[in-house]
Amino acid sequence: MEVFIFVDEKKIVVSGVRPTGRLHLGNYIGTLKNWVNLQNTSKYKCYYFVADLHSLTTSYRDPKVVGDSLLDIFMELMAIGIDPSKSTLFLQSAIKEHCELFVLFSMVTPVSWLERNPTVKEMIRDYDIKENVNFGLLGYPVLQAADITLYKGNYVPIGKDQLPHLELTREIVRRFNGIYGYFFPEPEALLTDIPYLPGLDGRKMSKSIGNTISITASDNEIWDVVKNAVTDPARVYKTDKGHPEICNVFKYYEVFDKDRVSEIKKNCEEANIGCTDCKKMLTQVLSDIIKPIRERKLEIIEKERKEGFVKNIIISGTKEAELAAKETINEIMDRFHMRLV
Repeated sequence: MEVFIFVDEKKIVVSGVRPTGRLHLGNYIGTLKNWVNLQNTSKYKCYYFVADLHSLTTSYRDPKVVGDSLLDIFMELMAIGIDPSKSTLFLQSAIKEHCELFVLFSMVTPVSWLERNPTVKEMIRDYDIKENVNFGLLGYPVLQAADITLYKGNYVPIGKDQLPHLELTREIVRRFNGIYGYFFPEPEALLTDIPYLPGLDGRKMSKSIGNTISITASDNEIWDVVKNAVTDPARVYKTDKGHPEICNVFKYYEVFDKDRVSEIKKNCEEANIGCTDCKKMLTQVLSDIIKPIRERKLEIIEKERKEGFVKNIIISGTKEAELAAKETINEIMDRFHMRLV
């Protein structure tokens, strides 16, 4: 008697992070915590990368700033729990196939699709580059589509604000498949439980406007941001009753200290606690989350100093990703009959 064992193929998860400065709590809650959770299941094969090419869309005048931050970003990813034995961790620019697929996708992507992209419009506003929009920034979503589909990605763990980009990826995939026959799956979003975390000033969290808290921040750095948080504008005195539903500090309790939300809400509404004390307690909550990450990063820095620990991981992960990338490009070129050598 023959026994057949059927093994489900793992679904492919692909995601990247731009090295535009220290990773912050918005990155962590919106995307990176999800990275860790996904790699720890048996359902997915995870490809995670540092998207240095994407950083040049807004930092092209000073690429050294991007280059100098690369190793630090990899260290922070490992400090939050990305495990190279469970995930393929690599550098985007080291794999030329990202650019090859970007060129191929650019041939089938209408300019009108790019011009209507709301996320690009937000970047133009946040980086104040209205008069100098380069093709790299306009074509950012096409490169992102190439990043995902190069590994036949089924899922992309992203924050809510990245959904328009992913939908554009899906449109590009549909158009490509429609012209050349089915080739790529249409990737789907994997949103976190908290897909969007605003800055404590109420605006979208962004390193470009300085309202972020680094995932390796010191206690003083955390307090410097929290103490300036926008709370209930109607609460002038400590004895004034508060309205936590409109307070940015309270929103952070809802995300980072769910066990005490009811208590904080009651004390605010009944004026049992002032805004300053509330901010001090939140600082301690965030410190308790950040401190272990900060300490793990220090350990990783020391291992890198002694044995090139992180660089070896990057080299190994990049080689693994490159094999999958080359396979995809070779399949496309065979389909296009464009391989002569």
